[in-house]
Amino acid sequence: METLDDTDLQILRTLQKNSKMTTKELADAVHLTPTPVFERQKRLEKRGYIRKYVAVLDADKLGLGLQVYCKVKLKQINHEIADAFARRVSRMPEVTECYNTSGAYDYLLKVRARDMKQYQEFVLNKLGEIESLSSIESTFVMSELKHTYGINL
Repeated sequence: METLDDTDLQILRTLQKNSKMTTKELADAVHLTPTPVFERQKRLEKRGYIRKYVAVLDADKLGLGLQVYCKVKLKQINHEIADAFARRVSRMPEVTECYNTSGAYDYLLKVRARDMKQYQEFVLNKLGEIESLSSIESTFVMSELKHTYGINL
């Protein structure tokens, strides 16, 4: 693994807080001139340290305030079943995150819905249609106490 120097790490920390900064603003924040900062940023992007830039939206304002963590257990699992499940879940817009996990469940899904009725429809008409599904357990978020998007560098 390549070692990043302090300047690279500072660039990453700064961009995590505000990825809309201009190169000049970023250069000022890390105490360099724009040209080396631009080159470093492009190198960090090319090497995959920066995967993408996104806008963080307010789900409540967009009418998708119900957040559910759904634990999924499959009847059996092998490469073919896991691949089919991953393809199916990736096409479900309600699922914003999906993780293959160890333990009592095979997958953890983060699901966004308008309300309980829409979540019920999702469970019955989308998850319930997956033949390899054995069980699901839903945990409903009552309030968000902490949510960070960055990685502690």
